[in-house]
Amino acid sequence: MKVLEFYGVKPEDSLLLIFNGAFNPQAALESELEPFLDALEKYADGWMPDVVNGKRQRKYARAAIWKALEERRDGDSTALGLYRTKWPALDGRLSLWLPPQSPQLDLTINVKPLSFFAEADRCRHFMEMVRAWASRYPVIHAWAHSSDDAVLAGSPNFGRDDETLFRDGFDRIYEVCWLNVFGPKLVETVGRERILSTPAHRVEELSNGCVLLVTWPTVADFASKEARLAQARAHAHLRPDLDFDTVLRALHGRSVMLTPVEPRFHPDLATLLSRVVDRVPSHERQRRIAELNAWRPPEPEEWRPADCALPPDVEDVGRAREHYSTLAEHLVALLHSEVPSVYAATPESITDADFYFWREEFPKSRLREAIEEHAVPAIGAYLGEVLVRNLGGRWIPRQKLEEAQVLVGNRVWLPFVRARNYMRSRQSLLDYSLTYLYRVAERHRG
Repeated sequence: MKVLEFYGVKPEDSLLLIFNGAFNPQAALESELEPFLDALEKYADGWMPDVVNGKRQRKYARAAIWKALEERRDGDSTALGLYRTKWPALDGRLSLWLPPQSPQLDLTINVKPLSFFAEADRCRHFMEMVRAWASRYPVIHAWAHSSDDAVLAGSPNFGRDDETLFRDGFDRIYEVCWLNVFGPKLVETVGRERILSTPAHRVEELSNGCVLLVTWPTVADFASKEARLAQARAHAHLRPDLDFDTVLRALHGRSVMLTPVEPRFHPDLATLLSRVVDRVPSHERQRRIAELNAWRPPEPEEWRPADCALPPDVEDVGRAREHYSTLAEHLVALLHSEVPSVYAATPESITDADFYFWREEFPKSRLREAIEEHAVPAIGAYLGEVLVRNLGGRWIPRQKLEEAQVLVGNRVWLPFVRARNYMRSRQSLLDYSLTYLYRVAERHRG
């Protein structure tokens, strides 16, 4: 069974549930978890897990659950993973903490994309599932919300350092999410009457003293003006020490950060930059698109007019050109498994190489000595070979690599100088991309 890659595909917003509940350690584990599985199987509308992962993957079944928990048991804890093989993608983890620790059922559910929860009925089924769990496994605090917006809100610390979070837990209401379950202790701290009188889509007191609160009928439109207004009203009601206008302004600010921005990238680099933003965390993507819309690559400086070209100063021009070809093959050897197109030495292959080096943060993740000694010569030679093969260029060899030139039209280009500038930093991979130098050379070849 091949499960969907939740984190290996283009990052996008998802519905995230964090649930930490108590359970009875004296009861048989299977009977104690049956209500949990009953609710999951009844209400997981369209996103039901079909794979259980213990020490190996199995098709979802109650027997697979028990087997996974058994084989992953390690003293006073056990855990399993829940996944899907079909869209929407699911990343779920159930962890159980057993005596002598305080018995606790910790659950993380992440369903992608968030747009899957645009329908009111599907969201209602999700609410009923959490209600059933919270009624059976009392919580301190549980919540479900847009994962992107949760990050912008400071989840999981919500503005506190790790030490304070560990010490105080959820001792007050730091954030109001789309769906919230407040445990009995938190309810008493805030005031039961105050919580039950919160202006919200749904407020329900559970039999064990928890309170379920949902701000808006659907979660997919959490960033709309109406949903933000409902969220702000609930938050300001539960925290009368907060100013409503300030809360609402902060929520609208987060919505702006998540509002889709139309890419208007530099045309020479649109393919590369589109791939770059696809790797950016989804809560940062719109800001990054706006930045790259405004950014323009510096014009290449690694060239001279053809009539200023340095003449060859090597004894054997043919052998020098063979050496450049050998250096370029070193880059092919380095990249061929990750960038198969590198064999072709085309404009597309240098864009693929640009993206690979950016993705790997190559200038920072490799030793500087290795970059200077091996990567820079290989990249420069490869760039030169692409100019020769695709633009009718001609090598003008020099004893010093940084002086070696490729004649294209009325300019000579310095590919090894470009490679050194390129490998300075991750940002330099964009500022001095191989792709942009090639496109500029292409325009000047006539």
